[in-house]
Amino acid sequence: MKAIVHGAASTDAPAATGTAASAPSKVRWKIFLMMLMLISINYIDRASLSVAMPLIAKEFDMSPAVQGLLLSSFFWTYAFMQIPGGMLADKYGPRSVIAGATLGWGFFQAIAAACTGWVSLLFTRLGLGATEAPIYPAGGKLNAIWMTQNERGRGATLLDGGAPLGAALGALIIAGLISHFESWRMSFVVAGVGTMVAGFFAWWYIRNHPRQHPSVNEAEASYIEAAHAADLAAEPANASGKVLDFFKYRSTWGMFFGWMCFNALFYGLLTWMPTYLSKVHGLDIKQMGGAVFIMFFSGFVGEMVGGWIADKWKAAGASQAKVLRTLFGVASVIATVAIYNVARFKDPVTVVVLLSVTLFFLRWCGLFWCIPSILGTRNRVGFLGGTMNLGGNCAGIGVPILVGVIVQATGSYDLALTLFAAAGAGLFVCSTLLIDYSKKLPV
Repeated sequence: MKAIVHGAASTDAPAATGTAASAPSKVRWKIFLMMLMLISINYIDRASLSVAMPLIAKEFDMSPAVQGLLLSSFFWTYAFMQIPGGMLADKYGPRSVIAGATLGWGFFQAIAAACTGWVSLLFTRLGLGATEAPIYPAGGKLNAIWMTQNERGRGATLLDGGAPLGAALGALIIAGLISHFESWRMSFVVAGVGTMVAGFFAWWYIRNHPRQHPSVNEAEASYIEAAHAADLAAEPANASGKVLDFFKYRSTWGMFFGWMCFNALFYGLLTWMPTYLSKVHGLDIKQMGGAVFIMFFSGFVGEMVGGWIADKWKAAGASQAKVLRTLFGVASVIATVAIYNVARFKDPVTVVVLLSVTLFFLRWCGLFWCIPSILGTRNRVGFLGGTMNLGGNCAGIGVPILVGVIVQATGSYDLALTLFAAAGAGLFVCSTLLIDYSKKLPV
């Protein structure tokens, strides 16, 4: 059987082994476990500044507003590079993009240790943002290439599950390294070098298409290709071929603004909760690391639960639209109520429980990473994934700065927590009312 190749051609294409009669190999799941690892590392490096911020702010004598600016700076280049990163994945395939991005951000993470002030640290964060940007659009491309229709929910949540898992592990690992070395600088070096090693590992194992992978047997390749044939049959026959035409459709804007609202809440928690727990509730670096781990690990568990429910429900015969609207609606309502009530309690244990509930349900919305492959044809998935993540990271740019300004102006986090609740309400509107999950866009 000839290889079916969508997107960029590749020169490393050994034939799949085995026979169609054998059980399908499970390489696609191993690849997505690797993506879970890479995204986790991504967030460990990304969250390192938030964890170390109480120490760095003291060393560099930074006000809350400057801290917010520094926490935001990562997202400036990260957002700007989303669509270019997705287009690179569409053109060259996800393998090179994923490996190159991982090597690049590991380098910028490591050299941050040499910074002597907040301005030089800001430039390393800009580099970190630019090099981390392609990983999600390229991962969305992998999901369209390697997973079948009833596996993409779990594929999406394995891909995106690295965000809460990395944030959880980052709190423990970076806080532990800081405590061990008594230096935030050495913790950044260790994290950066480890990331670069992971980049070489990604290049060694990931392939752009199933038949290029030496461990994929004929049964797995045929199984995936049969699902792709069904996808191809569902693609609109009158596609315009112009990517800008996506912006004519409400679903594209619902995806864009829905992911923006999701990330306004998630990035708000990621960037400011360590400082909030330290300043408002008096947690030291080790207690704070443990609390943040509990919160974000709850998010990881929630994300895996959401992906499992989605795929099992679809496999049982429920429509894609019913599954996603229901899960997004339930998740956004509960997350909004939980985060709104955080400001009402002063007990640190209760606050951590509420934040854990928020993240458990919020991370069900990692299923948003199914949406690019639902709305777009396979050769446009990278572009749509980049567009969606651009929306999310516009929130990443604005929210840390806005929270810093609010805290400096009011001396309180209460208004910031209300802002997070409003983002949860916006997520409900966009994900349940604006997106049509039943058909691909004719682009």
